[in-house]
Amino acid sequence: MTQSQGDVAKTQQSTESEQKTNSNPEKKKVTLSFLAALWPYLSRYKKVMAGAATALIITAMISLLLGQGVRLVIDEGIGAESMTSLNAMLGVVMAMVIVMAVGTFIRFYLVTWLGERISADIRNDVFKHLVRLHPSFFEENQSGEIMSRLTTDTTLLQSIIGSSLSFALRNALTVSGGLIMLFVTNMKLTSVVLLGVPAVLVPALWMGRRVRNLSRESQDTVADVGTYAGEIIRQVKTVQSYSRENFEIDAFGKEVDKAFNVAKKRILTRSALLAIVIFLSFSAIASMVWVGGYDVMNGNMTAGELAAFVFYALMVAFGVAGVSEVYGEIQRAAGATERLMELLSEQTLISDPENPFEVNTSSKPHLALNQVTFAYPSRLDRPALDKVTLDVQRGETIALVGPSGAGKSTLFELLLRFYDPQQGNINLLNTNIKDIRLNDLRTNMALVPQQPVLFSRDVWYNIRYGKPDATDEEVIAAAKAAFAYDFIMDLPDGFSSHLGENGVRLSGGQKQRLVIARAILNDPEILLLDEATSALDAESEFQVQKALDVLMENRTTLIIAHRLATVLGADRTVVLDKGAVVAQGTHESLIASSVLYKRLADLQFGET
Repeated sequence: MTQSQGDVAKTQQSTESEQKTNSNPEKKKVTLSFLAALWPYLSRYKKVMAGAATALIITAMISLLLGQGVRLVIDEGIGAESMTSLNAMLGVVMAMVIVMAVGTFIRFYLVTWLGERISADIRNDVFKHLVRLHPSFFEENQSGEIMSRLTTDTTLLQSIIGSSLSFALRNALTVSGGLIMLFVTNMKLTSVVLLGVPAVLVPALWMGRRVRNLSRESQDTVADVGTYAGEIIRQVKTVQSYSRENFEIDAFGKEVDKAFNVAKKRILTRSALLAIVIFLSFSAIASMVWVGGYDVMNGNMTAGELAAFVFYALMVAFGVAGVSEVYGEIQRAAGATERLMELLSEQTLISDPENPFEVNTSSKPHLALNQVTFAYPSRLDRPALDKVTLDVQRGETIALVGPSGAGKSTLFELLLRFYDPQQGNINLLNTNIKDIRLNDLRTNMALVPQQPVLFSRDVWYNIRYGKPDATDEEVIAAAKAAFAYDFIMDLPDGFSSHLGENGVRLSGGQKQRLVIARAILNDPEILLLDEATSALDAESEFQVQKALDVLMENRTTLIIAHRLATVLGADRTVVLDKGAVVAQGTHESLIASSVLYKRLADLQFGET
């Protein structure tokens, strides 16, 4: 194994180790709190946070002052039997209520806005990071799991930051302030209340940790449900053709039940946590009321003081219960944050060079592969390409032929730099493609794959995807060149017709012609055709082949061909077998010199 292969193997082993660690939430260690991970996003809106914090502090202080207002209303108004004092005290209380209502409005608006904004920022950053990751990442990770993180987890964060976190902070302030006011009001009764604090905190912390683990597991199982459903919906024709509807319904039900059972454990734990906290908190309050009532009856404190103390005690109790309830939600947010940060921390294996080179457009050859060896990370012991050397001149048409698994499609993936070879190098205009910006490299090429790829938009969008700034006239001209114009105009809305998911409303031949029109519009220097006409009927293939012949003039073209008849006019045919170039030349010369090529020709043309 070479050093490069060893590095890839280590990377793969590291990735597998991380995946195993992440799959077991009980053993995962979190080095940073979720707020620390979110701070880069929160810090963008310091003014909003400052405004929300100010409103939060003001409303919390007024809440605390209301206790003293209750004491004054009872002692100075009701107790003194003075309507003047009662009206004055109630007026003060109402003024505080109005200020608290305005402050609550400001706090709620700012915090909710902050939650929505941060959720949107994270969603944008995750998507921006995802579309730049190396393609093999999406081959190794399920799309449903990725989409769950991008949508469900960010939505959860919005809910937590926009409401639950604010609620927790408000309760934390009122609990702290309430405890201080309890001490100020009556030290003896406060000591009774504090006896119950350890009994409340210990189960809250212990069970909160379990809620966090269960929340992470619950989110993962929900993602599995989405992944399973998405795959079945995409392959629904296959499911129905084999009459597997009932099987898939049962299998999906099992996935749903699995997610529900995990959620049930989480809900049960949170419910138990909330019940224990409420029971212990109000038990402490009941004990305090009994002691306070005894002191009032013995003249050791006034009724107003007891009422104020009960007010603060209830404030503390409800605050502790609220924090305990929200603590479970915050644990869920921590799990969601971990999943999102894992995506954002994923390093792409393919990136722009730090100091990109400008290509020399006059260099020859156009493309060159020098002793290129590549093995997929999952099969390092079986090279897909083995010491491939190939020079392609500008304007030359090269056909790549060989049995399945010979490395033809892999060569295209390396040219587009979806992967990098472990050995050797690939040059574009005498410049290593690793030293060229990805955008500059890929805009020089256009790929027409064997399986056409279309987006769930209209025809304009799909053809123009190869050249976003193309005019309508250029799009129409490309469609005509690909012999797609007539069937496009037969669609309900012509070029404005929406095609459905991956062009489900079109036939295979129609989809392929739209993809060819996209490539024609892109007008690349290098064409990569992977059996571009394989999905067409005989007449359409003849028409599209004529269009491709015109497009290929004075253009470098590489064609993967399984049907040799489609590439008889190529300047050169390269025969690949088991990842190596075993022969190259014209059809006639290869018939005479290559046993493999002659066998392929005999099978297809019936030659002997």
